[in-house]
Amino acid sequence: RVGDRCVGLAADHLEPGVSVRNDQRLVKGDKDGPNLALNTYACVGNTALVLDGPCRGSKGVVTGKHGGVNHVLVDFPSTVLKKLRIGDNVQIYAHGIGLRFPDYPALSVYNCAPRLIQRWGLQARRSHLQVPVTHLLPAAIMGSGLGRDNAARGDYDIQLFDPDVRRQLKLDTLRFGDLVAILHADTRFGRAYHKGFMTIGIVVHGDSTVSGHGPGVVTLITGEARYLQPIRDNNANLAAILKLRRPRP
Repeated sequence: RVGDRCVGLAADHLEPGVSVRNDQRLVKGDKDGPNLALNTYACVGNTALVLDGPCRGSKGVVTGKHGGVNHVLVDFPSTVLKKLRIGDNVQIYAHGIGLRFPDYPALSVYNCAPRLIQRWGLQARRSHLQVPVTHLLPAAIMGSGLGRDNAARGDYDIQLFDPDVRRQLKLDTLRFGDLVAILHADTRFGRAYHKGFMTIGIVVHGDSTVSGHGPGVVTLITGEARYLQPIRDNNANLAAILKLRRPRP
């Protein structure tokens, strides 16, 4: 679940909680259209509702999106996870696409529910926004997912193959749901290296042994670095921010 470690697990690209796709209806055009719509509109912090089965009426929270397989990831309490069945219908109340900061028009916001913004602990300063994060990452270690044409779907991966970088940046402490800052990363129109820019994102899936892959990050806020000031905070994790559970130390 969010709050647990995402590095060193005996799994590849592990997705926490529940993985959701929309494959239940066909439309004209792209056969994956309904699922791409779900991935575009769902935002981190949105409410998810179980519609049928033994957990009918139970509520969860969207925690991220995983590109390639195009899953939306949802966290539910452990008691609900034990009873959910494969095939149970989950409805997501999508809210947040098009969100903007009127006082910081140069910053772009993606995949972010208003209630996450309200509870994150962002601090408005005259010239910039202070943002609590757990880790500062250089864009040079970002891998799979680079070059995509938008940041409204999917993620891109933190490469953990260099032991010195891994140790210096304390990457072994990464958890599902950690909010992280990627320096010199511009994800306004896709994902690219761009000096003077910064991306704030959330860790959504686990580590990998595949070349160029690793824990995935979904964009939340991106723009010129002069408008963003990351502040280190070990509690800058979705599980703590939304009071879903206590994150691992």
